[in-house]
Amino acid sequence: MHVPTWVERGGLTAAMSLPLSAQRVLAGRPVRIDGLTLATDVQLMLRMQRLVGLRGAEDLPLEDGRAVLRRTTRLTGGDQPVGAVRALQAAGLPARLYVPSGASGPGPLVVFFHGGGFWCGDLDTHDPGCRFLAERAGVRVLSVAYRLAPEHPFPAAHDDAVAAYEWTLEHAAEVGADPDRLAVGGDSAGGNLATVVAIEAARRGWPCAVQLLVYPATQSRRETRSLELFGQGFYLTRAFMDRADRFYSPEVPADEPRLSPMHADLPAGLAPALVYTAGFDPLRDEGEAYAERLRIAGVDVALTRFDDQIHGFANILAGRSSRAANARVASDLAAAMS
Repeated sequence: MHVPTWVERGGLTAAMSLPLSAQRVLAGRPVRIDGLTLATDVQLMLRMQRLVGLRGAEDLPLEDGRAVLRRTTRLTGGDQPVGAVRALQAAGLPARLYVPSGASGPGPLVVFFHGGGFWCGDLDTHDPGCRFLAERAGVRVLSVAYRLAPEHPFPAAHDDAVAAYEWTLEHAAEVGADPDRLAVGGDSAGGNLATVVAIEAARRGWPCAVQLLVYPATQSRRETRSLELFGQGFYLTRAFMDRADRFYSPEVPADEPRLSPMHADLPAGLAPALVYTAGFDPLRDEGEAYAERLRIAGVDVALTRFDDQIHGFANILAGRSSRAANARVASDLAAAMS
């Protein structure tokens, strides 16, 4: 019998609020891999998801997989206050504008692209995280829902992301943005899109103050140590990424720069980068490798690894450790865009 989401959410919230000592008893023995220790509350959350039989999106039919990602967010994201939220269209794409409390006049804005392997994820899956980021950082966040594969394979997401950023520049007054304090950001597949938008902005001479890259996917068909270590059991799986490749870019060369920014020619004038990785994430190594590539190219880079976190921590606001990581991201963004 299926357990109602509100029951699951209440149980998860209660468990994530327990004292650390109680969480450790419930979570089991500490998970230590590659010299890192998984956060106790994250370990407990993963265990609870297994106990209630929450299947991964990669194991389900397409629409069911998309639905389970929304369900996961409802469980882990919580209710996050923000000054105001407005629905709109950006370059013909569904978008949602988050305005922090007290915002007035033109101010900093981040054009944000959600993760989900290019085949799932939407405005709702990343709603709590965008609310939290906007309110904590004190910046407007414009979340844009690009077209998804397999209905719209490569380069649809890439083209949508570039078009959405260009639209924001042209409609800065409409969304309350100061064009000189416009940034691009995203997580996972959305982090991939943020990298290519930043590259395109530099090539076209568009203003871009910051690129916010949260565990970005930076290469296709990867074989890295972090994938080998964490490709099963830590939320994001190898099977999910394989499905993403099949859906989004089955016939695209792995070194196509619009798909794999690790292979892109980096232009002069790239925006400073805030790059965040998670210790227990299959994408950890490629995110850090891209940060190093940016640094070698002369880009101002701040790389932060949250050693005890998993892929998806940006959508986990119910637990203390992931919430603290998100608070750090917001604080860094606020400082970078002040």
